Amino acid sequence: MRLGRQVFQVTLQNFRVKFSKIEVTKTLFLHFAVTTFNLQITFPKFQVTFTTENVDAFSMYATTRITQFKIRKEADMKTFFSIAASLLLFLGFTLSAHAETHHWGFKRSVNGEQPDAGATYNELLEKHGAYYKGSPEEKIVYFTFDNGFENGYTEKILDVLKEEKVPATFFLTGHYLESAAPLVKRMVKDGHIIGNHSWGHPDFSTLSEAQMKEEWAKVKKKTEELTGQKEMKYVRPPEGVFNELSLKVANDEGYTHVFWSLAFVDWYHEKPQGADYAYNEIMKQLHPGAVILLHTVSSDNAGALQRVIQDMKKQGYKFETLDHLTQKQS
Repeated sequence: MRLGRQVFQVTLQNFRVKFSKIEVTKTLFLHFAVTTFNLQITFPKFQVTFTTENVDAFSMYATTRITQFKIRKEADMKTFFSIAASLLLFLGFTLSAHAETHHWGFKRSVNGEQPDAGATYNELLEKHGAYYKGSPEEKIVYFTFDNGFENGYTEKILDVLKEEKVPATFFLTGHYLESAAPLVKRMVKDGHIIGNHSWGHPDFSTLSEAQMKEEWAKVKKKTEELTGQKEMKYVRPPEGVFNELSLKVANDEGYTHVFWSLAFVDWYHEKPQGADYAYNEIMKQLHPGAVILLHTVSSDNAGALQRVIQDMKKQGYKFETLDHLTQKQS
């Protein structure tokens, strides 16, 4: 980064930081409220370098000392603090970009047209290799299910998928893995993919990097213990809440975010509206490349699924895995 004639070098990695105080004495101290912060800044002219590494303190304060602090005259002092102020502004903008909370949403499909999440989301997902729909040129559907807890309908859903020879991805939480092990084992045995829906279903926009990694790692470990599935490639954030940091950290951990392009309110298991309701909600939004999100807690979905699949087939639709989606568009 260059400001006028003064050059300083900045290395930033995976951080959230809030500046709270600056003290100037013989050394300069910057006080931060920090969650996961790796930073190195060098001012060659002033022989100033400071570095923080592996700070992970969600509610702690970290004090970082600038070493080799040398300013020879008042003009240099003014120049230095002008640069420092610009740097703080730069860090603030960077922080805001990473910390902004997003709630996944899109303009629903009408008359078979693909939905549109808008330029902001489209660009953000493309930047981090995430997906929410397939090709508009092919009549292909991708079934995905989010499983937070078992409500007695997953077995019927698995029976339908097996009978109709339709692959699916099940995004599982820690509670589901611990409470419905036989069904998890059957999912893998039947050839379905297990995705990562986090261990405790938290709001990922509030988590540090280390907390995100732990959420995903526990799901992956438990899935391997139950099924032998060592590879886990896909993640879906609880309630579709995310930020750019969570997208980046997932990429760093080898995951791909998969959102959805077709969904409806189907998670109120205590308020069933009937199989026709689920059927109509799905079919009126159907479009080429649809990534369908359903919840297995719904008796409506369990009752409608076979009819949905059979009528999709009549319309010429085929069914593929998320591996097909990501490889097709990579």
